[in-house]
Amino acid sequence: MTTSIKIPAPLRKLTGNQAVVETEAETLIDLISDLDKKYPGIKEKIYDGKEIRRFINVFVNGEDVRFKDGIKTKITKGSEVSIVPAIAGG
Repeated sequence: MTTSIKIPAPLRKLTGNQAVVETEAETLIDLISDLDKKYPGIKEKIYDGKEIRRFINVFVNGEDVRFKDGIKTKITKGSEVSIVPAIAGG
């Protein structure tokens, strides 16, 4: 069983307009690396080399990874990962 990753509209140009892609990664950093191998350029949009970019939120099974183990967050098979750009306004 694989992990489903929901791709936000602004990043879909990198995934050939796919809204959902799959991986078998076991941690978030492995997932990001796997995505970048399949869809070059996506890594730099969501990861700054140390952590998830400030204006990107990543959820694993509905839980914000910032409140878990960040990029070291474990991903079990069958998990659902959502990449969500933060929206700011005033």
